Amino acid sequence: MRKLPPLSALRAFDAVARSGSVTAAAAELHRTHGAVSRQLRALQEHLGVPLYARQGTGIVLNDAGQALQTLIGPLFDQLEDGYARLQQRARQPGLHVACSATFAMRWLVPHLAEFYRAEPEIRIRLSMTSAREIRAEGADLLIAWDLSHYPETERERAIALAPIAFGPVCRPDYDWRARGAVRITHEHTTSAWTLWRARWRAHRPAAAGAALPRASELPRREIAFPHTHLCIEAAAGGLGMALVESRLVQRELADGSLIAPCGFVPVDGAMMVLPAGELDAQAARFVDWLRAALLR
Repeated sequence: MRKLPPLSALRAFDAVARSGSVTAAAAELHRTHGAVSRQLRALQEHLGVPLYARQGTGIVLNDAGQALQTLIGPLFDQLEDGYARLQQRARQPGLHVACSATFAMRWLVPHLAEFYRAEPEIRIRLSMTSAREIRAEGADLLIAWDLSHYPETERERAIALAPIAFGPVCRPDYDWRARGAVRITHEHTTSAWTLWRARWRAHRPAAAGAALPRASELPRREIAFPHTHLCIEAAAGGLGMALVESRLVQRELADGSLIAPCGFVPVDGAMMVLPAGELDAQAARFVDWLRAALLR
């Protein structure tokens, strides 16, 4: 038997703690001011200590109140998010996956037929978001290789899938050593070329013919685009040399429309998946498939 206070009292306390006002909490909960006040008194009696003090027309949490809010606030957030996912899944069955538009178009969607052959009863719903501020968008799983803007507690929950490697690509007829050569950059990763060259020195590619360019040989003129997909298309169109993750240009490298004259080198980090909560059976099977497919 669980020894918990009435959940309605905890909900009232949470609303008051967030708003700092019984009146505002009553409006949020669609209850009367008196009903919320009674819930607070009942919670204090159940706990055996006061939780707040009056301050003007509002209230201020004391140490015990702050401790209780620190405990229950994240639990209510987790409950709210989880319940919303259950509602969404009931309306739209399937595993909801969020990732960048470029990764979805250039790797995930082309490989989904393979996944469906292995797991015909699981359906994937995709949300494609900005690579700069990739968000879960209420998804069950978020796929990304840069979670630096996420809180550390969430990054710690991320599951590593596969290493990543970057390299510059261009058309076979593009003279990337020419004086007027152009490097194509992502608008939100402008230091990527400098970081790539440093990694190249530490991990010389084994690709045949790959040669470390001197600093003077790297294109100095620069154009930028807001999406990696546009950077790749610009390189394929002959606008310059783009720095990209190797998996995103496998089709072009295979058909010869793009080449990687300096090869690809591993960089810090990995392709990761961030689950919204505990992995259920469907999510675990998708993650297992994803890891195996990315490592091939």
